[in-house]
Amino acid sequence: MQPDSAIYRARRQRVIDQMGEGVMVIATAPEVARNRDTHYPYRHDSYFYWLTGFAEPEAVVVLVGGREPRHILFCRERNEEREIWDGFRFGPDAAREAFAFDEAFAYGTLDAELPRLLENQPQLAYIIGRDMAWDAKVVGWLNSVREKARSGVHAPSRLVDARIWLDEMRLVKDGHELALMRRAAEISGGAHRAAMRATRPGGHEYEIEAELLSAFRRGGAAGPAYTSIVASGANACVLHYVFNDKPLKDGDLILIDAAAEFGSYAADITRTFPVNGRFSAAQKDAYELVLAAQAAAIGAVRPGSLWNAPHEAAVRVLTQGMADLGLLRGEVDGLIESEAYKRFYMHRTGHWLGMDVHDAGEYKLKGEWRPLVPGMTLTVEPGLYIRPADDVPEAFRNIGIRIEDDVVVTETGCEVLTTPPKAVAEIEAWMRG
Repeated sequence: MQPDSAIYRARRQRVIDQMGEGVMVIATAPEVARNRDTHYPYRHDSYFYWLTGFAEPEAVVVLVGGREPRHILFCRERNEEREIWDGFRFGPDAAREAFAFDEAFAYGTLDAELPRLLENQPQLAYIIGRDMAWDAKVVGWLNSVREKARSGVHAPSRLVDARIWLDEMRLVKDGHELALMRRAAEISGGAHRAAMRATRPGGHEYEIEAELLSAFRRGGAAGPAYTSIVASGANACVLHYVFNDKPLKDGDLILIDAAAEFGSYAADITRTFPVNGRFSAAQKDAYELVLAAQAAAIGAVRPGSLWNAPHEAAVRVLTQGMADLGLLRGEVDGLIESEAYKRFYMHRTGHWLGMDVHDAGEYKLKGEWRPLVPGMTLTVEPGLYIRPADDVPEAFRNIGIRIEDDVVVTETGCEVLTTPPKAVAEIEAWMRG
């Protein structure tokens, strides 16, 4: 049995208990061709992996509820020739034992077995509408069952989106998940420290990206959790800048949004610091404003606090600071109500974090911001993006700043998982080192 198979089996049983009678079918992600006969690096589907711990492509998990619950896996058969080219495969028999399934079948038998599993079941749950080809498969299986109506066999009368259960379960992290996320955060923090030490005028953004990627792999991560952003100067005012190909100029800031994936769990960190290791007066003023906004937002992360509370705290601090710096004019309450602050801060202050960088889970329940509970993990990432304009003081033009950390809600407040330097003095001291 795999070391953590009991964890995955317990998760599957929780899902069955929530679902009651019926069948849930969750497929992993397909392999995707990059060009001709080469593929993008394979990454399994997060829902599937959360339920199974099984990382191979061409696999499906089927959960059957009711009085006699069944955990069933469909996966690739062993194939000596393909394993010479592509590597080891478990095959159904070994996978059943290793991943704590009751039954396992060859992936090629899916179309024959699924109609039988759906016979006389009241409901079918799967991820509806995400993949049109998969939707068509489901319709085919249901039609195969309906063809037996004269024999007294009926097809599921209800289709349910499996995410109504899976998203809620994935939203609150257990101890196993938090251990993986702490390691992802540790590796990612080390990468940011290495990037700070490697940054100097005359280099290029892509050299810093290379430092990050190298540190991720040296730390044992699978690689980046998302496409790294290494944005210097005016590029930092582009929220999703990923070209990472410009020279690093003396006097500019550099914004790095990059983190690793470890054990299929993501970190998500952003740091902003001066290319030459020393903040100018205007850069320091803008930076410390964002840092204060982040501190206020993190202070609002605690059990019972509403999801939007950290964002509201950050917006108030940022808006006051924009007025103090001469970026906005007017009373703070009016500037917030009119959303004038969005000229320089146009995104939200965070998102759920887990297996996906923007992880599963609703932000509102019945139209109201949901309360935070222990085990929820989120980012806190206020920013300030000042593009040139006639009414913007010259010293602040082309300053882009974001500071992002990963935070888990605890019983008494929150724990910040990510710890690269972020105070002005800390950053300057580390870069001098």
